[in-house]
Amino acid sequence: MASDKSFLDFIVDQLENTGTISYRKMFGEYALYCQGKVVALVCDNRLFVKVTSRGKAFIGDAVLAPAYPGAKLSFLIEDKIEDREWLSNLIRITYKELPEPKPKKGVKSDK
Repeated sequence: MASDKSFLDFIVDQLENTGTISYRKMFGEYALYCQGKVVALVCDNRLFVKVTSRGKAFIGDAVLAPAYPGAKLSFLIEDKIEDREWLSNLIRITYKELPEPKPKKGVKSDK
């Protein structure tokens, strides 16, 4: 089942104070970006945040689940999805811990 755009819009609205939030549709679902880094997936109208050690410490008793069959485990966020401040903090923490995206093939770098 593909995610509803209205659910995605709700999540993006919850994160309005987190920095530049964007998304890209992928196979009927969505990748959620913070400042250019993929921090979460929205699949089947559920939010899956990438696993980081600081994210785990922040969440505490985290629920881990794959966003789709064969995917790596992610934090499944359900109970706190309406807590704008908590969710924004989790995304900030996740963003800070994730590495910078790898340059795309065929794109020259100045380095």
